Amino acid sequence: MKAMKLFVPMGLILLIIPTLGFPRGAKEEKPIRMALSGNPDTLDPQKTAGTLTFQVTKSIYDTLVEPDEKGNLVPALAEGWEFQDEGRRILFRLRKGVTFHDGTPFTSKDVAITLKRIQDKNTGSPHAAEYSQIERIDTPDPSTVILQLSSPSAPLLATLASGWSAILPAHLIESGHDFGSKPVGSGPFRFKSWVRDNQILLEKNPSYWMPGKPKVVGVEFRIITERSIQVQGLLSGQLDVIDMYDAIDLPLLQKNPNVKVEKVLTSLVMVLAMNTSKPPLSDLRVRQAINFAIQKQEVLDVAYGGGVPVGTFMDASDPYYADYTSFYPYNPEKAKNLLKDAGVGTDRTLEMVLPQNFEPHVRAGQIYQEMLQKVGLSVKIRLVDWSTWISDVYRKANYDLTVIGHTGKLDPDSRLVNYGTDKTYVRWVHPEVASLITKARSIVNPNERKALYHRVLEIMAKEVPFVYVGTSYRYVGMRKTLEGFRIQPKLDAYDFRYVEVR
Repeated sequence: MKAMKLFVPMGLILLIIPTLGFPRGAKEEKPIRMALSGNPDTLDPQKTAGTLTFQVTKSIYDTLVEPDEKGNLVPALAEGWEFQDEGRRILFRLRKGVTFHDGTPFTSKDVAITLKRIQDKNTGSPHAAEYSQIERIDTPDPSTVILQLSSPSAPLLATLASGWSAILPAHLIESGHDFGSKPVGSGPFRFKSWVRDNQILLEKNPSYWMPGKPKVVGVEFRIITERSIQVQGLLSGQLDVIDMYDAIDLPLLQKNPNVKVEKVLTSLVMVLAMNTSKPPLSDLRVRQAINFAIQKQEVLDVAYGGGVPVGTFMDASDPYYADYTSFYPYNPEKAKNLLKDAGVGTDRTLEMVLPQNFEPHVRAGQIYQEMLQKVGLSVKIRLVDWSTWISDVYRKANYDLTVIGHTGKLDPDSRLVNYGTDKTYVRWVHPEVASLITKARSIVNPNERKALYHRVLEIMAKEVPFVYVGTSYRYVGMRKTLEGFRIQPKLDAYDFRYVEVR
């Protein structure tokens, strides 16, 4: 889509957004305006794996526990918890006085019905496996929830702190409410409207359980797919925050006295994913050749604004990360030889399906295409919208190659769950890996868990269902008057509770 077509509606938005109710003569407060690079596929947190959804729904819903700025798990809707029966039971004491956006009180029933909804196969939650060890949910009183587990589950608490564990109102679940387009939670902001391809508007929840939070009147996510228009929006003052990936914009932003830029290493793993169930990608030699053909640092620098190469399926700053980057250094000659041994030539064309609203991934895909062509592998690119990518690529594995970034997780199990089985979009089956992941899930000792995960990551580094390109840098640009903006560690979701304009 051309820039001019996007810019005109963005200007119109400024004219049609209603004020949020200020008396005549009073100083008008405005919602914080943040660019979002595409439409979420849904605003139902339990029916998606899409990062865009969780970046929005963090402001609408709450979880039982949540990560603080350093990634430590702290109370949220649960004031406290304790493990009992050698880890086979977890008791949560719930926060009192919390209400949902429709005015109904939050109780233990909401927790129980929400978790059962996630477990229900009819819900189709891509994260359902993370809750499989919950055998029974007891609610002895409105402020107490007890999870009875089939066996100890080390990652469960981290799962309950993740966006897909958002607690929904039980009565709306039971009535079949459409949370996908009309979300109702207990979070700091209430859903107001969603105009697809345009904007999502949230307004302050005046009854939020955190005293004095949120500090701003609302949040407006403007859906702007082109990075250059996001940058111009920030420079002109039409946007307050942009979460950008490209370092080429830095000089322009740094010259502007009204803008500040923060650079941090993300929790993402940028990958070129391969459908290992489809020939010739089912041949390990072909996957190895593709890895040898890719110059990772060049891709990171050109497509993602820099970063740190990784050699396995874990971000570079994770405590469980192990360095296997030496396995597949850039070696195009070796790539050519492996393709020759596998009998794959230019007569076979692979299709690379790219999410068109993510400009960095599209740019990375074009670089991959060029690098692979240099070693004799023909690749054609097909652009699809984000909803189609989720449906056809991530869920149905209708692709050969694709480019995406996997968000960070609070526990390694959440990133690795289902790998080694045919339940992931790379369709890579490895019984030993699947068994090790299952075993590590029930081990509480961190050193024992780390040893198991290092073995998993080593196998994944050798078997390469992906090209593990690296962990990118994030460049967050914002107006200098803005303070308190946070991005959740590992989860990469936006937290506007502490934001204020000075």
